[in-house]
Amino acid sequence: MAESHKTRTLLVFRHPPYSSSLSRSGLDTALAAGAFEQPVTLLFLSDGILQLLPQQDSTSLGKRNHGKVLASLPLYDIETLWVDAAALSDCGYAINDLPEAARLADQALIRDMLAQHDHILAF
Repeated sequence: MAESHKTRTLLVFRHPPYSSSLSRSGLDTALAAGAFEQPVTLLFLSDGILQLLPQQDSTSLGKRNHGKVLASLPLYDIETLWVDAAALSDCGYAINDLPEAARLADQALIRDMLAQHDHILAF
């Protein structure tokens, strides 16, 4: 019997945390895909990289903190958080400012990611 193809999904995060429900919806989508053992890749572009900054306090906004969800991603076999290197530099941050799972992606790698996935969902 032939092995079934698992759909590869790229989740692209472009919005800052807590500005809308988009960021949280993207993280929930990642958890759902992981729970069903679907390959999923997370890519943080532009203001989306701000989601990865540690020690964010969202209590004054009345929203749940994303940090706990991000920390739980390895339980769903999501081991790497790809970060646009140019956006990180533009925002004045370095890779050491982000979680250990964060890896830099240059424009060529980002283009490859976009081409290699079956589905792309933007948040």
